[in-house]
Amino acid sequence: RHTKAAHGHCSGQGLPVLCRAGLELLYLAKQPSLRAILRDPRGCEGLTGLVEEQVHVCRRQVEAMDAVKRGAELAVEECQHQFHSRRWNCSTLQGLQTHAIFHPASGTRESAFIHAISAAGVAFAVTRACSRGELEKCGCDRKIRGVSPEAPSRASPSSSYGCFPSAGFQWSGCSDNLSYGIAFSQAFVDNPERSRGISSSRALMNLHNNEAGRKVRVECKCHGVSGSCEVRTCWKVMPPFRKVGNILKEKFEGATEVHPKRVGSRKLLVPKSSRFKPYTAHDLVYLLASPDFCDRDPRHGVFGTYGRRCNRTSPAMDGCELLCCGRGFHTAQAEVVERCSCKFRWCCSVKCKQCRHLVEVHSCR
Repeated sequence: RHTKAAHGHCSGQGLPVLCRAGLELLYLAKQPSLRAILRDPRGCEGLTGLVEEQVHVCRRQVEAMDAVKRGAELAVEECQHQFHSRRWNCSTLQGLQTHAIFHPASGTRESAFIHAISAAGVAFAVTRACSRGELEKCGCDRKIRGVSPEAPSRASPSSSYGCFPSAGFQWSGCSDNLSYGIAFSQAFVDNPERSRGISSSRALMNLHNNEAGRKVRVECKCHGVSGSCEVRTCWKVMPPFRKVGNILKEKFEGATEVHPKRVGSRKLLVPKSSRFKPYTAHDLVYLLASPDFCDRDPRHGVFGTYGRRCNRTSPAMDGCELLCCGRGFHTAQAEVVERCSCKFRWCCSVKCKQCRHLVEVHSCR
């Protein structure tokens, strides 16, 4: 069966871009606080962008929806941070009643990143909400106890998010409840894709990238004479979300282009070229080459780079030559106000003057 929008939530100006991409939850990022909305027994149906399966999860887990909103905010903020100097900069639509991440054509490398960072954002925010005691149905994880039997191998899928201890460390403390956060993310973020049918190549790609965004980290403290680390106490913890974003950006740069191939009764995604190394369950994959993002194409979620600020002296992607796609750039002068002549005064304050000066600003034609 196909996913149906709940009460037309995936209709209206600008909404189909994300609905087709399976990332309706990102509309929550720019909505006001959900607490007032969700006091209404039918509040879940009133949330813009959710599809039918997500409305069902919302009804069952109303208390977690503020954490889901925070996860969507984290995903949008991190995406915009990681891509601020690229032609596609994860912009938000302006002028819509509900702002939305401007999603590129589904199936591309950029789409792969957004799916991964969105799934990671929800898992991260729900896990943190558990650990802080904000959710009645979960708390921090005290079930991990005892001594580890052996260290994970170097190929451990989780090792990309943190170093692992060697054999014989002692589990202790109150770990982040990763299992709950990840399970919630799978239910909320993945269900719309699963309902589209796993025979769909896009659904296979999106589910793979969603899972690649959800990782685990182990942190340890050493105990012993002079830091000899005779005893190590370890607990599971979510890494800072900026680190998640940095790692997923690296995975974006090394993403593998794939195509569907039927193996027996199953459809699988395999590397498009035999020259590509096999991807792991923790790499990002994509089906379609990206557009150049130079020219505006709202139908496919492309703003273009007209009017974007650029760096005249940079040879990198933020430089005027690359960012402006060879169209040239305008130069203007702008007044900048900065703090200057700062002095420390006893006790205890710093007093500064405001200095004004002109700088050159370059923007794409």
